[in-house]
Amino acid sequence: MDYCLSRTTILFPRLQVPYYSYHVHDRLTRSSCFGSSKSRSPSSLVVVASAEAVSSLNTPLVPGSLPGKFLSGVLQNERQCFHVAVAEQLRDLADDRDAARARMNLSYGSASSSESCLHRRIAELKEHDCQIAVEEIMYLLIFYKFSEIRVHLVPRLSRCIYNGRLEIWPSTDWALECIHSFEVLEMIKEHLTTVLGWKPNSNVTENWATTQIRRFHLGQIYAASILFGYFLKSASMRHHLEMSLLHTNHDHDHDHDLPSSNVSGFWSYGLKDLFLAPNGGSSQGQASSRQEKTEEKKLKCYVMGFDPETLQRCAKLKSKEAVNLVEKHSCALFGDEKTGLLETDDVISTSFSSMKRLVLEAVAFGSFLWDTEEFVDSVYKLKEN
Repeated sequence: MDYCLSRTTILFPRLQVPYYSYHVHDRLTRSSCFGSSKSRSPSSLVVVASAEAVSSLNTPLVPGSLPGKFLSGVLQNERQCFHVAVAEQLRDLADDRDAARARMNLSYGSASSSESCLHRRIAELKEHDCQIAVEEIMYLLIFYKFSEIRVHLVPRLSRCIYNGRLEIWPSTDWALECIHSFEVLEMIKEHLTTVLGWKPNSNVTENWATTQIRRFHLGQIYAASILFGYFLKSASMRHHLEMSLLHTNHDHDHDHDLPSSNVSGFWSYGLKDLFLAPNGGSSQGQASSRQEKTEEKKLKCYVMGFDPETLQRCAKLKSKEAVNLVEKHSCALFGDEKTGLLETDDVISTSFSSMKRLVLEAVAFGSFLWDTEEFVDSVYKLKEN
């Protein structure tokens, strides 16, 4: 578990568990994951939804919504059932949002103007509450992915600074690097050199040498690294899919008995835009003429060949929930604990090793965010960014 040189224990008062938490947990106990509902006592429900369970995650961003608090408890006490509970919560949120919208649309033709305004306002509030809950669910899914590689998110920076110096120990660099392919890792190392001036062949003395950096600038580097990790995940998936398509075309060229409609089957899964060339034509036709060159193309060369439109498509966060989550997490991590503001002129003394640890975490966060966004959007339709 990651920890800082100065560790503090924050005590939170216990909360009264609302009916919503009992209701959701009772439905989950009927699943095979939780077993029989008769075997669980009411006191166990209180532990699951307690504030202490939420705070023990020790994350910069603490869930505040009822679904967020509930899932935090499940993650602590019923880890094997976490994804079952997440899917249940997402379906409930989607149903609540859709029901509010349906009542709003129904009121337009059969109710007075004042009643229509009321239903519209109710739908807006419900959608806002659902969006906040979904963002926290996405955050907990990302936390779960970090816990799978036995890495904890760095807590609030204000809790990691002792006598004006920031140090994060242990570094867990290897765990954060092993989730990436070799080609992606090479691009991450170049990113470290660009944003931090880090040298791949630096020794222990150089890694732990003291350097100074403004907190605001370090926050900018962290947020940019999240977007870089998101971009690398998107680009690598695009690269993998395009190479698979090229190999499929290559196999069809050597086997005329196979119907060509199998290749066009890719488009039925929403991948058409992914392979469209800037001029509006399919890259499938262009790729066949340069197939021998492209098949051996490495990820870095592939990315360097992106046109501005493709580059923006891969780098842009697809949902507004993802945009809000990056902003909230960055502000919670680097912002002032009293004011919550990120813009501060504080100068931090730290080491290249600690800064590298933060950047590697941010890149992994962006990669996990891409996966999480895809999963959540399949259950709860996210807002397009």
